[in-house]
Amino acid sequence: MIQTIVFDVGETITRDDRYWASWADWLDVPRHTLSALVGAVVARGEDNAEALRLARPGIDIPAQYRARDAAGRGEGLDESDLYGDVRPAMSALRKMGVRLIVAGNQTARAGELLRDLALPADLVVTSGEWGVAKPQPEFFLRVMEVAHAAPSETLYVGDHPANDVFPAKDAGLRAAHIRRGPWGHLWGDSREVVVAADWRINSLTELADIVRN
Repeated sequence: MIQTIVFDVGETITRDDRYWASWADWLDVPRHTLSALVGAVVARGEDNAEALRLARPGIDIPAQYRARDAAGRGEGLDESDLYGDVRPAMSALRKMGVRLIVAGNQTARAGELLRDLALPADLVVTSGEWGVAKPQPEFFLRVMEVAHAAPSETLYVGDHPANDVFPAKDAGLRAAHIRRGPWGHLWGDSREVVVAADWRINSLTELADIVRN
């Protein structure tokens, strides 16, 4: 039985629209151009940061994060960034007694912003706070440390096969792939995902039935 569910962040519980739009505006690149570059790197199976490097060759991304913060144009996140099924799904799961964790590849600042949303989760943490990022095995070791459940009773939910589904399975966790965002849609029917994922879902509200069954 599933005792703990761990949620990825970007394109699992939050939309990435604001994130990419803010980068496009900061780099003075048309939003459509950067969006198209994100799609290109997704199709090539590359990390999404490569889109920023294509838009601005030689960019120092950490330095640009600091510059944005200094200019008062740093990261932003509010209720409007959440997908509509997040709170209903989490509330239903909490009533069922499931431990809920949010853990994704975000900055420490994003972790603060997520906690400010007061999601019905037992823990909200980011790779920036842990000092280790997906798909590194150490990230999923940290997940298992905070899950308070056996790996076979812990379900990791995410949209990205290479960052979420495959490494979660390699760590012995259960995995659900959500068809959401560019990665979720592009790779949702790939043979590798079909074989690896324990479940493939279109909405987080489907998780309650998974737990029941």
